[in-house]
Parts: sequence; structure tokens; C-alpha cells
Amino acid sequence: MGIQKDTVKFNVGGKIFETTATTLANGGRNSFFGALFDENWNLQTQNSDEYFIDRNPNCFAVLLDLLRTGELCIPSHVPEKLLYREALFYGLLDHVRSAKWGPFDGNRLRFSRSVPGQAPGDGTAIRAGPDGGCCVAHGSVVHVYDWMLQEHPLINLDYQRVNDVGWIDSDTVAVTACERLGRGGGGAALFSATTGELRHRFEVTHEDQVKSYTAGALSFSSDYKMFSSCKGRSNEYGIGVWDQITGKQTDFYYEPIGWSLGDADRLQWLHNTNCLLVATLFPRKDNCYISLLDFRDKNMVWSWSDVGAPATDERRVRDAIAMEESASMCVVNEYEDLGFMDLRSSAGSVRWCSRSRLMKGKMPEEPCYPKLALHEGQLFSSMNDSISVFSGPDWVLTSRLHRSFGGSICDFSIGGDRLFALHSEENVFDIWETPPPPIA
Repeated sequence: MGIQKDTVKFNVGGKIFETTATTLANGGRNSFFGALFDENWNLQTQNSDEYFIDRNPNCFAVLLDLLRTGELCIPSHVPEKLLYREALFYGLLDHVRSAKWGPFDGNRLRFSRSVPGQAPGDGTAIRAGPDGGCCVAHGSVVHVYDWMLQEHPLINLDYQRVNDVGWIDSDTVAVTACERLGRGGGGAALFSATTGELRHRFEVTHEDQVKSYTAGALSFSSDYKMFSSCKGRSNEYGIGVWDQITGKQTDFYYEPIGWSLGDADRLQWLHNTNCLLVATLFPRKDNCYISLLDFRDKNMVWSWSDVGAPATDERRVRDAIAMEESASMCVVNEYEDLGFMDLRSSAGSVRWCSRSRLMKGKMPEEPCYPKLALHEGQLFSSMNDSISVFSGPDWVLTSRLHRSFGGSICDFSIGGDRLFALHSEENVFDIWETPPPPIA
């Protein structure tokens, strides 16, 4: 890159700053400063001796020092919210986030803070956003927080219970909800994460008629498709597929006889195999059903169920997640034993691994069932008020995240280089972050 070493002067709100083109180039092409360079990455000159910017000079000083050193040092007289607003203007928000915490590593996570809930005891789901924010479903409303943990206007579904939420992008949230008996509604819809306003409803059509339905678990594919489990009053049991951009229904996988797709607890899109994991688990159903669906030829390419197996609590599956790199399925029971199945075999027997067990005895009488997550080659499992981290090819227990305030963890989510854990009793959620690496 032909970066010039000329000094550059800025007049920001009446205060003069002097720096170099090399320092400004650290902001990247998509930043405010990147616009000062031509297509060959050379600084464009202007007639005057300095560039005038009508913005806050104190925040500019902090951001300029960030570009020089890679470190974020915020003086006490500069409000963080003001600095983040200015970083957004200059296109340096990613730089600020990177300086606040390092790349995500489950074994180096440190507790950052807790955010109290608005309505104790009715939290159903928490989902991390792509930019470090999150959204939390409480009954019939969804609370949305940006990466600064400032709450945006509520998404209100008018007394329809929320089943799942998911981020389409940093400004758009998909929400699924229960149909109200005799009153319709429910289904799936897109909302603005910033304003809480409804943008689009996803319809289900059966025999050329639009049907009301209950939508459950959500998943998204890399080619802009949205999947949701669906349960209607006629024959609309199965998995619906919509185009995220147009909102049009593109497919529907009807539930086979003797199987359970419309009540699914978890959906997971597998990018390498172009298949969808569908898991319907106890206690939603008395038996567990886990399958991989290929929508290209409407085929169930892999399946497992505990129908006919001895009904012992010790082996009853509470959550499931597919691990494409190892071609395996991981499941967890209420004792936090991990089980593994080979996706290359249709036999589908579970190999349980009790070495992962952290807790002694059974869960409390009103439990929050274990949840699983896979992120950056690490496996995470929640149990009571802690989250276990498993690493390596043998999934060895390597660390444990524990916060006792708020009761058991009913859900957790990872995204934007943060882990969010939602507690059941106080409806408080915790934020865990990886400390930034030391500056040499």
C-alpha cells in the first residue's frame, strides 16, 4: 500500500490535532479516515492546511490515541456513551470493541457485569447479537440491548408468548410466538431492533390458504433462509422455510407419521452439509427425536429417537447439538453427562461420557434443563448456576463459569465475542468477556 508519511492536521471542534497518514490508515478503508485516501490508498490533499471536523475534541483525542497504540484509555471526564457515539460516527466501533476485550476464548472468560431483569421468573430465551448486544424474551415481550447494554424500545407481542428469538443482522430481530386459541396471531415476524416496530410477518400457506400457527425454534442459513418449527390446527406440522429478504415462504417439510418436528426445541443449520438439525426433547415430548433434514430432496438423512428404550432419567436427553468437524452429535442429560453419536452411522447409539459430570446427584425440583453451545472449537454446557467449558478432541473439561446470583441458568448464548447467561429466578443476565491481550 502506498501510504504517505506526511503529517495531517485536524481542527476538531476548535482544537488542533496533528498525526500521520500511517496512523489514520489504521482505521481501515470503511472508516471516516479511510474516505480521505484515494483508491490507491494514498492520502488525498486539500487546499487548506487542515481538515475541520465539527465533533467532540475530547473523544477525538481518545480515538486518535487508539489508532496510534491499539489501547483504549478513557479519561474520567469523557462519558463512555459519548465516546461510543463518536466512534460510531468515525466508523471505529469495531476498533473500540476489539480494544475492550480480546478474541473469544471460553477458558479465559471473565465476569463483566450483571443486568437485572424487568419481570422476575418468566425469562424464556437470551440471544447474543452479532455486534455484542443481546435480546431477552420475557413472556410476551422482548428486551433488546445494544453492545453498550443500553436498552432499546420493547418488542411487544400483545400477550402472545414468545418461544424463540434470533438476530437476522445487527438491526433486525426475528421472533416466534404461540398462537392464541380462538384469536389467531402467533407465528413468526421480523422487528426492528432499534425501534421495536414490526417489519414483516411470515405466513404459512397450506393448500393455497394462509393459516395461523404457533412458531417455535429458529435457525438461519448462510443463503438467507429462515427456518422455524410450526404447529397449526390442520396439517401444518413441520418445519417452515422463508426467504429472509422477501419474507416469502419457500418450502415446508411436513412432519412424518410417528415423528415430531412441529414441537422442536432446537434447530441448527449445518453449513457444510446443507442440512437442518431438528431436535424435539423431553419434557416437551415424552420421547426424544433428533434428525437431520435435507430440503433438496425432502429426505431425513439421519435420525435418532429413544422410542422403545428404557425410560431412565439418567439417559434422557435434554439438549442436542451437531458438530460438523467431527461428524458427531453431542447430547446432554440432566446430570450434565455428555453423550456422543456418529453422524456417519445410521445406527445412532449414544456413547455417554460421565467424566464431564460436575454436579453430584439430581437437579433441583424446579430445574433449568442443561443447554449446549458450540463456539470457536469449544463446547459449552450449562448446569444449575454454572457453565462448563470443554476443549480438545476428547472434549475435556477445562474451565467453569460460575455466578450464584439470580438462580439457575435457564439459557445462555454466545456472539459478538461475549457470552450471555440468563438466570431464572431473578431474571438477571450476566455478561462474560475475554480480557484483551497485553500490549507489548
